[in-house]
Amino acid sequence: MNHFIHSRPAPRLLCAALVLVAAAGLSACGDKDKKPGQSLASVDGKEITVLQLNEELQRAGVQSAQQAVASKQLLESLIDRQLLQNAAEKEKVERDPKVMQAIERAKSLIVAQAYMQKRIGAATRPGKAEVDEYFAQNPLFFSQRKQFDMRQLMLPTSALTDELKAAMDSAKSLEDVAQWLDSRKIGYARTQVSRTSADLAPELSSKLASMAKGQLFIVREGERTLLISLADVKDSPVTLEAATPQIEQFLANKKSKDAAEAELKRLRAAAKIEYLNKEAAPATAGTAAVPASAPAAAPAQASPQSSANAANERGVAGMK
Repeated sequence: MNHFIHSRPAPRLLCAALVLVAAAGLSACGDKDKKPGQSLASVDGKEITVLQLNEELQRAGVQSAQQAVASKQLLESLIDRQLLQNAAEKEKVERDPKVMQAIERAKSLIVAQAYMQKRIGAATRPGKAEVDEYFAQNPLFFSQRKQFDMRQLMLPTSALTDELKAAMDSAKSLEDVAQWLDSRKIGYARTQVSRTSADLAPELSSKLASMAKGQLFIVREGERTLLISLADVKDSPVTLEAATPQIEQFLANKKSKDAAEAELKRLRAAAKIEYLNKEAAPATAGTAAVPASAPAAAPAQASPQSSANAANERGVAGMK
């Protein structure tokens, strides 16, 4: 099941701790010439500039109304970072092989990302015809979207015996199954979930839509098993107007991802790649995955075939 986590800037001291390794070799603090009036603070002779603070503000995505307060907090974070870098330099932390390797990796990722951004540029905004077509081709995501309300008993897969399956077959409700588990002192947890056909893999949505209310079924997910009762199925359509921003973002991200994959394919075709260890060679040489620098996937509601698909497909495979 998908979980969405809203991230926010970490506290000042945590930020400083997290950047310790990078600060050892990649900090913008240094001995470069500073323009008059650009310095904001000095830490044991190392200056922190307006340019550095502006970079932090931009990376944090601070709104203009909050910049005054955020600037003070971020300046303190920069001071903490410089303190850590100064201490690291005194102890020659940057010479540690693991630190050197981490610095090289960070540098490689930054350069690769900058190259890809330069090559593919900004995401192209899709036209209205493209948005309309995507909306029409995916009714389960939008115009015919359904909401599935489910009640679940979660227990270890090791408890899924033939006897329990037989009890599920003869039970009239999930409560009957819970009583059966209680009588045998088998531990479980109760949960209630609601998912839409935009959140689930199409195969799972189709199976759920064809079930009668109250029907019991089993979904196996690795070491845990869910005993589920379909409580209700409701129509939950989304209009084209409401869906347009998400579809636009999804299609723009897809274009950027396709462009990144095409560029990697071009580079691979032009390069001489030799696998010196045969065991390390892929089954089909030349197939590349998009690196971390490539654009992210689309929003879950606009494209439910997201990172949750693997789990959903396992659920379909294990559905009783």
